[in-house]
Amino acid sequence: MSAHITAFEVENVKRVKAVALDCTGSELTVIGGDNGQGKTSVLDALMWALGGDRFKPTNPVHTGADEAYIKVTLDNGITVERKGVGASLKVTSATGKGGQALLNEFINPFALNLPKFLQATGIEKAKMLLDAFPELGKQLQRLNEEYKKAYDDRLSIGRIADQKAKYAEELPFDMTAPDMPLSGAEMAGRLQAALSLNARNDSLRRDAGRAKETVDACEARQRMTVKRVAELEAALADARSEAAKAFADVERARTSMTAAQATAAQLQDQDTSSISKELEQIDSLNARVRANESKKNAEAEAEQLKHQYAEKTAKIEEIRANRLKLLASVNMPLPDLSIDEAGELIYHGQKWDCMSGSEQLQVGTAICAAMNPKCGFVLLDQLETLDLKTLRTFSEWLASRGLQAIGTRVSTGDECSIIIEDGMVKGEGLEL
Repeated sequence: MSAHITAFEVENVKRVKAVALDCTGSELTVIGGDNGQGKTSVLDALMWALGGDRFKPTNPVHTGADEAYIKVTLDNGITVERKGVGASLKVTSATGKGGQALLNEFINPFALNLPKFLQATGIEKAKMLLDAFPELGKQLQRLNEEYKKAYDDRLSIGRIADQKAKYAEELPFDMTAPDMPLSGAEMAGRLQAALSLNARNDSLRRDAGRAKETVDACEARQRMTVKRVAELEAALADARSEAAKAFADVERARTSMTAAQATAAQLQDQDTSSISKELEQIDSLNARVRANESKKNAEAEAEQLKHQYAEKTAKIEEIRANRLKLLASVNMPLPDLSIDEAGELIYHGQKWDCMSGSEQLQVGTAICAAMNPKCGFVLLDQLETLDLKTLRTFSEWLASRGLQAIGTRVSTGDECSIIIEDGMVKGEGLEL
């Protein structure tokens, strides 16, 4: 269960003379008052008491006082006190454990100084969020490392492959060489067998050669006869074809002559002035033609680049989908809280500077709670930046999350839990 502050007492710390408040059950405690009355000094005292000397103010003791006194009571059974000249720390717990080490187990430094978180950059906030989810950070880092390794490996392999291919291309290669080397004994046996076979083959080849010579002579006489017959038949067919063509050509020529004579009688010469004018303007015309070609080429290049852009966009969307899938697998402190591709914190799709004041407080408080779930409270300064409606919304959100906030506000309105005036609770004396 996360720890909440149930009560605190502060005396003689910076501008505070004496302030005490029981905030049991209050999800939002607003310390109001005008400027310079000691509101922020109360938060400084709580930060010092719970966070240790790293939060100690430069001049912690109120002017004119001898020593400071702070007491903070938590609902986990722990009481924290600082008192005496040196403002020594005393931590009392039900388990008997004490000291700053016990407080550090459940006190989140950013919970003591939430404005520091709110003023950080979006990337710094995202890193703080990943600190609360170390496994997510490891997985994102692993994805980045895997990408870099795969890219470097591909580059190295490509270079080696190019070197190997170039080297292989420069080496000679004998297409007649066998795949495996041979032994002398094997070669001698193969030679003897080959000589015997070749002797038998030579005798058969001579017989086959003589038979082939006879066949070749007969075939030669046959071819000469057939060729002569074919030549005579072709010459006759050509002559008949030429005669038929000649008759047809005469008829076509007569028909064409008649048509040409009739057409010539009706011919009128064309005015060449327009053509001459176009000829004079040929440079201008060609310039327009070239301009059209340039436009078409530019359009084609634009279409090609558009296609390439679409491919790159698809790749980016794939990477984004993988990131969203990974982030969706983590139970974030708030729904719709995530980290964009640039490593910046986003909420409801908006970056920090586009969030409302209430959303910023909710995000900051939720992340602080996630960084150390044992710490159920945050300290806030300058709540006057929120209007009353936003302040109520923030209070309702705190209650829904089981969290507590103690903050200051330049106001003396009813929204204030107490009002500080001249270092004291308005209307009360110095006695606590």
